[in-house]
Amino acid sequence: MLFGNIEEYRESARWTTFETNEIGYWHNFDVLTQNNTPHDDTTLVFLHGFPSASWDWHAQWQELAKRHRCLAFDMLGFGLSDKPKHHKYSILEQAKLCKHLCSKLNVKKVHIIAHDYGVSVAQQLLSEQESGDTDLEITSICFLNGGLFADVHRPLFMQKVLHSWIGPVVSRFINKESFRASFTKIFGDKTPPSAHEIDVLWGLLERKEGKYILHQLLRYLDDRITHGAQWLGAMQATQVPMGFINGLDDPVSGAHMLEAFQQLLPNSPTAALPVGHYPQLEAPEKVTELLSLFLSQQRFK
Repeated sequence: MLFGNIEEYRESARWTTFETNEIGYWHNFDVLTQNNTPHDDTTLVFLHGFPSASWDWHAQWQELAKRHRCLAFDMLGFGLSDKPKHHKYSILEQAKLCKHLCSKLNVKKVHIIAHDYGVSVAQQLLSEQESGDTDLEITSICFLNGGLFADVHRPLFMQKVLHSWIGPVVSRFINKESFRASFTKIFGDKTPPSAHEIDVLWGLLERKEGKYILHQLLRYLDDRITHGAQWLGAMQATQVPMGFINGLDDPVSGAHMLEAFQQLLPNSPTAALPVGHYPQLEAPEKVTELLSLFLSQQRFK
């Protein structure tokens, strides 16, 4: 289970090895079986964002796990999972990790719920499905704020700096206060991150010296440019239902990303919320309600 309490989050993690690296993950399959709970056989797979972890989804998990099979994992370089230095991180590798974990757990059909960095992983998985290059069947995708379209995405100044040649040096000087300041900029004015959220997310980032690889993880910005046309083509060609829950006040991928999504995918449902980049933390009950609606009807209204 995913817990809001960080100690329980750590203690409840399960572990698998992916190409010599340890990956932390969570599922509720045994709980549903033990309780004989009626549930959809399709598994909800939660994909988290940068630079956080699957902890972001703890509020949604607590409700959705009561009636759905749920699976979440901290991607390579994030959260509790290993954070190898001098590693060439990529979105394609994270998609491979997702498929590896699903195969290990005999998960064959999934609903994907993706945020930020995770939206690119979901796009890559969808692209592989459309090209017939996967055994994993995606039955729906619900996106939250993220850089779905590289030409519309507006990375923060600090992200640009970390992604530049000076990134390895700058990462050494990131501390909890600078982290708090950056996060506050992307949350809504009326829904700032709580002290508890900052404590947890900073703790997860610092684990295994994660701040020293931020510049390497940011290679995903290049992946979005390289694969963006292919991903968009898959989104426009697919019959897989897709939805988008958007925090309008997000300077990175807010109202402008929602507008682009509605223009490029006019038949896909959208929901707009008066929050920032992390709707699942800023409006947890509303996001859970919207996800429940989407999962039952593939609509928000």
